[in-house]
Amino acid sequence: MKASDVMARDVLTIPEQAAIEAAIAIMVERRVSGLPVVDAGGMLVGILTEGDLLRRVETGTGAHHRSRFLEFLVGPGHEAADYIRTHSRRVGDLMTADVRSVAEDTDLDAVVGLMERQHIRRVPVVREGRVVGMVSRADLVAALGRQLQAAGSTGDDAAIEGSLRAELAEHPGLAASNITMFVRDGVVTLDGVIYDQRTRDALRVAAQNIAGVISVTDRMTWVDPVLGMVVP
Repeated sequence: MKASDVMARDVLTIPEQAAIEAAIAIMVERRVSGLPVVDAGGMLVGILTEGDLLRRVETGTGAHHRSRFLEFLVGPGHEAADYIRTHSRRVGDLMTADVRSVAEDTDLDAVVGLMERQHIRRVPVVREGRVVGMVSRADLVAALGRQLQAAGSTGDDAAIEGSLRAELAEHPGLAASNITMFVRDGVVTLDGVIYDQRTRDALRVAAQNIAGVISVTDRMTWVDPVLGMVVP
């Protein structure tokens, strides 16, 4: 799947010259926690999030005390930057300028990886520098729900068995397990010998994820490879 398959397309942006009151009004009304920020030409230049609005003099949270030694180390420039962030009412002064974005054809795996590495909850989707969508964690969860629902559609027993064998063939550690399987009326029965209890759970999960599977019957036997004996 690509970013364009799951992204929200009705995305509001905010000009960098706008007042933060306007941005806050949109965030509250639309129940979103972040807004892409654009320049006069409509190009993405940053993102304003709830985190950017946490420390403000209006709410009494603007103070960010550092030790005198730390103040000496960071220099007066940091104090000036803190003052701007806690006092300015211009979106461009508060936004996060180092915004990460993706293209419409970016694989979802890459989008999720970016979210994980950068510890962010949403990623703007751009086309030639202009925002055309937004992928949030909520969008990814919704996409997962649709996929799970689609996977629940029924299939015949032969198709189920074929799909399960194909899935196991993609994971050599599972395919190498000394097991047999048969499917009847959507019920998958797994039999044979396994040498690691974790393999049991992995095989069960693989079977349960196949479209049309109603239940899984576990008749597998665990043999300890060290002791060479069946373990109850």
